[in-house]
Amino acid sequence: MNRKLLVPAMLVGIVAPALAGCGGSGSGGNSSGKPIVVGTTDSIKLTKENPSPLDPATSYDSATWNVFYNTFQMLLRYPRSGTTPEPDAAEQCGFSDQVGQVYKCTLRKGLRFSNGHALTAEDVKFSVDRMLKINSDNGPASLISGVATVQAPDDLTVIFHLKAPDTTFPLKLATPAAAIVDSEVYPADKPYDGFKIAGSGPYALDDFKQDDKAVFSGNTSYQGSLKLNNSKVELRMFTSADTMEAELRKGTVDVATRTMRPDQINRLLKAGDGENVKLTEAAGTEARYLFFDTTDPAVRPKAVRQAVAQVLDRQALTRDVFQRTAEPLYSPVPVGITGHANSFFKTYGDPNAVKAKALLHAAGIDNKVAFDYWYRKDLAGSSNKEEAEAIKAQLDASGLFDVTLKSEEWTVFLTEVKKHKYAAYALSWLPDFPDPDNYIAPFFDQGNFLKLPYQSEVIQREVIPQTRQQSQRSATITDFETAQKIIAQDVPMLPLWQGKQYIAARSDITGVEWALNSSTTTQFWELGRGVTR
Repeated sequence: MNRKLLVPAMLVGIVAPALAGCGGSGSGGNSSGKPIVVGTTDSIKLTKENPSPLDPATSYDSATWNVFYNTFQMLLRYPRSGTTPEPDAAEQCGFSDQVGQVYKCTLRKGLRFSNGHALTAEDVKFSVDRMLKINSDNGPASLISGVATVQAPDDLTVIFHLKAPDTTFPLKLATPAAAIVDSEVYPADKPYDGFKIAGSGPYALDDFKQDDKAVFSGNTSYQGSLKLNNSKVELRMFTSADTMEAELRKGTVDVATRTMRPDQINRLLKAGDGENVKLTEAAGTEARYLFFDTTDPAVRPKAVRQAVAQVLDRQALTRDVFQRTAEPLYSPVPVGITGHANSFFKTYGDPNAVKAKALLHAAGIDNKVAFDYWYRKDLAGSSNKEEAEAIKAQLDASGLFDVTLKSEEWTVFLTEVKKHKYAAYALSWLPDFPDPDNYIAPFFDQGNFLKLPYQSEVIQREVIPQTRQQSQRSATITDFETAQKIIAQDVPMLPLWQGKQYIAARSDITGVEWALNSSTTTQFWELGRGVTR
């Protein structure tokens, strides 16, 4: 996902009992009814090319998933602590066979969408079938592509038959790839256009104004295990991170989330209590990657990609550009996720231009390698441009490369990536679920989300199928280490850094420490209004 791709703690979700039926909505500490105002620099745009920005079948990025997690219900959801999904729309779920290929869920009784329509097992089946049928290039269908058929034998029972054993399937059901939509509203074979949502999640979308704000109110029809600590949330979308910060300090914004520049983060970290603003920092599992199109003539030779890996100085990048608000990443799987291995550091060690030159010479490449490097330009508050300039400077300074920087807006950027128009480009990845599979399969499995031309039979035919058969995820470590070693040797992707999570809030806002999940989604229900300290 920017989901996504999503742009960043490993532990996600909310506190709830393991058994269903103990939740329901509430207004918590916001008795005044005054909305919690959340600021973001994310944008969600309705365009000719993207007429359905709020349809789960067509949107797979952090901005839209921020909306989806709050307005749609999934069968399962993540708890505050731990990585095992728990029931939400479902009362209970589990594999009904011995190999992990048949998954059965029983729904809660009395589920309804925000429009009052009843939610039954047929809606769940409809939603999954629809996601797979539309199979949008920019949607998350690849996450649930392992579903062969879905059955709804009665109103409360859903049975998923998978193409192959997959113990990660419950993790995928807890993402908006399995968002339950109203079969009476959403077309079965095409996207649902406009800024409209018919979901059964904790909030209803009351109003959406592009490049301005979205208004959410507690969904009185919600039947799930979440407790709302407010009755209304206003999401304000800023085109400037500086403006967002200024509004936070003035008090017209209660909470500021992504994206904030490194200098803003460090400034807010030092803010005194007198300013009534506090920045909360947490470990994060956002990963930033440099990808190569291995069919592009400039970077097709493996030695070229290996030389880039040998020259790149991550320590300098995170120090000089990100002011230590990010950590160097030497592996596709970040620190804190099962199976993390420093595969790139083990393979290349410290940056060394002499070794890089030797790699190129051994491959018969003695002239400078010229290629274009692309980055996303339209995310306010990001350091994408500064990062790209620093990478170019490092590579050019080695005397081995001649890098030309180019940029594009997100909707065009992602489309061109999948058409193999860019030799090299950078993307941020926010995990759909906290498991090593979600840092390998989306890029290197068959039918991967980015349509990368690089193929590894070992990863596709051995690592991914074998690890998906392991219910104990610690048993997958060796296999995922193998995958990361292969990626370090072939370099279709180059890990750059791992992001931390930051959220700034006024001092009277409660629940901030629980508000961000692993995808940097702001879980509106956690936020309440207390007493100013």
